[in-house]
Amino acid sequence: MQNILQVRNLEKIYGSKGNITKALDGVSFDVPEGEYVGVMGASGSGKTTLLNCVSTIDSATAGNIYIEGTDVTTLKSSALANFRCKKLGFIFQDYNLLDTLTAFENIALALTITKTNPRVVEQRVRDIAEKLGITGVMGKYPVQMSGGERQRTASARAIVTDPALVLADEPTGALDSKSAKALLESFRAMVKEMQSTILMVTHDPFSASYADRILFIRDGKLFTELVRGADGRKEFFDKIIDVMAVLGGEVA
Repeated sequence: MQNILQVRNLEKIYGSKGNITKALDGVSFDVPEGEYVGVMGASGSGKTTLLNCVSTIDSATAGNIYIEGTDVTTLKSSALANFRCKKLGFIFQDYNLLDTLTAFENIALALTITKTNPRVVEQRVRDIAEKLGITGVMGKYPVQMSGGERQRTASARAIVTDPALVLADEPTGALDSKSAKALLESFRAMVKEMQSTILMVTHDPFSASYADRILFIRDGKLFTELVRGADGRKEFFDKIIDVMAVLGGEVA
């Protein structure tokens, strides 16, 4: 199976001279197509820095990040912006929906930017909305939707362009337990039915238990990983808790 994401000896250093912080220290891993990977670690471990580097929001100090074979660490600003638009989908904790647009328009915006044929836009948005269970809110504005509906709308916007990689930053952080569960089940459906590839940073073991694999980061290094395999979600959750205990308690 093709590796959508390849991270090689990634380093990120902040500061200068006598005040240097190595946020990432030689991190390497692969993510094949259709895998749902979670990233966990204590506050300050480097997990958010890792996501920011992979998402091209931040630049790496050293190392390489290949997305569908393209080394994004070598791209110049204009090429990087184009690559980000076509190949990456983003899901944020605070939704980042435009309040003046309906759910349909928010999702369609991602396709409009890439100058997709209007007839194709209509069909794609309807298809994605059906898969994520939000057809009933297509005519609503964000203020008229629940938190879970807003986040699933944001998820639809992230995947409607069929990106190579979906990046999720604490996507359940602002949701109640019922909405969080619905969103996480949507993520599983995205992976199973659409072969989406997801890299998700989370502090929540319940959210992490929906993933196929968890990468644990400690002090800027890859500490260990857990593969779900044939485990049920409850068994995988218990294993995640065990690793968190070894890491030193709460992962945040």
